[in-house]
Amino acid sequence: MSLKDLISGWAQPGHIDWIGLRPERRVEMEIVDTAMISADGLDGDRSRAGKRAVTLIQREHLAAIGSYLGEGPIAPDILRRNLVVSGINLAALKGREVQVGEAILRFTVICAPCSRMEEALGKGGYSAVRGHGGWCAEVVRPGRVALGDPVQPVD
Repeated sequence: MSLKDLISGWAQPGHIDWIGLRPERRVEMEIVDTAMISADGLDGDRSRAGKRAVTLIQREHLAAIGSYLGEGPIAPDILRRNLVVSGINLAALKGREVQVGEAILRFTVICAPCSRMEEALGKGGYSAVRGHGGWCAEVVRPGRVALGDPVQPVD
């Protein structure tokens, strides 16, 4: 098998475990069961159009971040990502088109932690999130997403 074949492979679809909307800066996130992803991001979210329209994180990384802080898994709303998914390695999907529910996204850049992680998680919060903060994506095709929906590469 070639390296290209190995990189393009994936074991199983992931799925959406959590959906959150950030209506404004520094306000509590709205947790929903379903949302519409338009060209600019999730409806009702203060997302930015373009390569950072939708943010995603793996549920598996919430436990890792908590572990680095000497705690259990952290709550997804602390990191303020839009979607929490599990069962598929998001890093392996960089640059690819990925079906997320009815929408198609293209994973663009990592979601680096911001300085507010120290405020939200305490001392060491910023470092705990480094490398585990998730991914940003641009919208290729709008569509509805709901809890339990599959997450898988299109190609």
